[in-house]
Amino acid sequence: MVAVLAVPTLRAASAENATVAAKQRAERKTFTDAEIAEGFLKTTFGTEFHLAGRVDRIRKYAVPVRVFAEGGSRERKAQLARVVADIATHVQHLDIGMTTSRAAATIEVRLVRDRDLYPTIKKLYGSERAREIKASLDPQCLSGFRKNDAYEIQHSDVILATDVSDFTFLDCAYEELLQALGPINDTDTVPWTMFNDEVSMGFFDVYDQYILNLLYDPRVTPGMTVEQIKAVLPEALADARAFVRKVNDLPE
Repeated sequence: MVAVLAVPTLRAASAENATVAAKQRAERKTFTDAEIAEGFLKTTFGTEFHLAGRVDRIRKYAVPVRVFAEGGSRERKAQLARVVADIATHVQHLDIGMTTSRAAATIEVRLVRDRDLYPTIKKLYGSERAREIKASLDPQCLSGFRKNDAYEIQHSDVILATDVSDFTFLDCAYEELLQALGPINDTDTVPWTMFNDEVSMGFFDVYDQYILNLLYDPRVTPGMTVEQIKAVLPEALADARAFVRKVNDLPE
């Protein structure tokens, strides 16, 4: 499964970036149950670039997630670590953090120069698939994951270009790390999610927090079908609303 995008980043720290700060001020934070459910179902089922296996089931990690960064400057690695910490803060039932051990990693992030992006994709996915990805997506950054027969994600790979603006780096880092956790399908029909190629955020917005909190709700398990998800969605959504409201200090 592969997805593509066509800081100081804890929310207060990311305000140092003027573009991020402006987008945070303009961010929509109130959504109906139907709007949240639509985005959840459209991003967690299917995939933007299908390599193998069925995509009509929920895919997620069932173990703690550890992120290893390879390459890049100290500054970029620090930005990446803050992105990971921000995700950990805003997703209730997700155990995610950085690791200095490649062997312990469930997500490997390769920080490369833009000119090395395609060669890195080729190294990871092989020449034929790399050509397919380049021809159909022409990515700026990319993520993908492997799952087992139970639809549990076993390992994810993320590739991020480093010789870009801070905003572009953050925008890529958030989208690709989040998609590496399961919601790998981009959609152009939901205007509030960063999993829409027309939307650039640079921070972990409220709408996508709802999607990730629903996905990592304990009632949502790997391998579930759409109909099974719909049966547990009301209770899971109520809990996600309560947590997202609390962690973002949103009004009742």
